[in-house]
Amino acid sequence: MTTEATGPNAGPPQVGSGPLGGPDGAGSASAPPGADVFVDFRDVWLAYNDELLAQGKFAVEAIDLKVARGEFIAIVGPSGCGKSTFMKLATGLKPPSRGEIRVDGRTVHGPLKISGMAFQSASLLPWRTTLANVMLPLEIVEPFRSELKARRAEFEARARALLARVGLAGYEDKFPWQLSGGMQQRASICRALIHEPQLLLLDEPFGALDAFTREELWCILRDLQAAQGFNVILVTHDLRESVFLADTIYVMSKSPGRIVLRREVPLPRPRELDVTYTPEFGEIVHELRGHIVSVSGALKKAGMEIAQ
Repeated sequence: MTTEATGPNAGPPQVGSGPLGGPDGAGSASAPPGADVFVDFRDVWLAYNDELLAQGKFAVEAIDLKVARGEFIAIVGPSGCGKSTFMKLATGLKPPSRGEIRVDGRTVHGPLKISGMAFQSASLLPWRTTLANVMLPLEIVEPFRSELKARRAEFEARARALLARVGLAGYEDKFPWQLSGGMQQRASICRALIHEPQLLLLDEPFGALDAFTREELWCILRDLQAAQGFNVILVTHDLRESVFLADTIYVMSKSPGRIVLRREVPLPRPRELDVTYTPEFGEIVHELRGHIVSVSGALKKAGMEIAQ
């Protein structure tokens, strides 16, 4: 299902047809009716400092969004639209200037202990082995930090099991410089999941990898999420990636970032890579690309064209 907000002052989209509801034409990007809402953005605005706030200059504005428990969503849009800002808001690294963010029924006031994060750069510590890198959050996040000494064997077994799930069994004692880029990113995802978070946030995690490695990691992430049921918020520029992985895709406008489209992905699960070659898959990718081009002004007078 696609729901779109149109016009320069249009509010965020909502599920279903008809005009957008709420004050001043603002609607909401909603989880399915009756769903257990896990992430809830309520009219969220963010300015990066008080001066910009006083000037009314926001990085993101009027974000209304509800994510069901266990849902995998992707955020796409033109560069500078606020996708990474959305990520910081969701995990509590940035407080909103206006509005409220709730995760698992609680208002977010700071960094979430129930979340894990992975980025485009694996950022593994070069002096630590793969196993030690994966276990790093357990040395930082409570209550694991206090329990680490007594439960080290249990946590180490968990780390080894995760590494085996992503194909890194036998690489536990290797250092980052001994791993390929794809292996490092697998270890990074294991590190993000070691404390069994309920919410995994991914900021362009596969952007620096070659196409074959990227698709392999899509399948690994698909299987991990299906097995463990955690929520995922994926920020990506790769529309194929978003359609293959996500249940729902949100398109953000050029800065200040607003949600201008909510697109459900009706492709059945589990999805195999062959689905990326089907007409249905291609139509969704093409549709999303058209929306991003329309909100970004990405077509240059020099003659760029949308691929047909």
